[in-house]
Amino acid sequence: MNASLRVGGVTPLSATDWPGQLAAVVFCQGCPWRCGYCHNPDLIPAQSNSEIAWADVLAFLERRQGLLDAVVFSGGEPTLQANLPDAMREVRALGYKIGLHTGGMYPKRLAAVLPLVDWAGMDVKAPIADYARITGVKGSGEPVQESLDLLLASGVDYEIRTTVHPALLTDEEVVEMAHDLAGRGVQRYVVQAFRSQGCRDEYLCHHATRAQPLQRVGDGVANMFEDFSLRVV
Repeated sequence: MNASLRVGGVTPLSATDWPGQLAAVVFCQGCPWRCGYCHNPDLIPAQSNSEIAWADVLAFLERRQGLLDAVVFSGGEPTLQANLPDAMREVRALGYKIGLHTGGMYPKRLAAVLPLVDWAGMDVKAPIADYARITGVKGSGEPVQESLDLLLASGVDYEIRTTVHPALLTDEEVVEMAHDLAGRGVQRYVVQAFRSQGCRDEYLCHHATRAQPLQRVGDGVANMFEDFSLRVV
């Protein structure tokens, strides 16, 4: 197989991109959305002059066999690339577990890779009707609903997460989303605070002060889920 995945970067070792696993992270180039708080904006274009050859990524992973547990495909949006399934198969053949970070914008492509995935982290960014407020793309919320249902039905281990910026998402909306997600059967949910690192939107970087601690919102929704986490750093 020759996956020829477009890779914008690699993190050799991470203990946070897949909680509980020591993983390398492969950042796939390209994303169809334009989220203002994106902390990897260099990965948004479909192509980059600084891409890493997929053959070099595989060579690195061969050298790390036995030292890492897993490889997480992140982005950008990994499911944007048609070669993702072949790339996952090549990495699995080296003995690694497979993780996926996704925004859920391509349900059919997500369905194709879920049988290859051991764990997935999926972003749910806003109430479905208001998704364009975050992504800048009209109608972007509808496919996310389908992708969420696919993930929950797949049996793949997962976390659903929401990034909260006070200028984009009110505390009341976070609570509304938590109720909706719990009603859909989500058991593992993470609410995480906006981080300015990597963000190029000056307005968002300078208007991130909250009226009340995010912890207070987390305390109000934690009992809706079997596993709830709040990430504030």
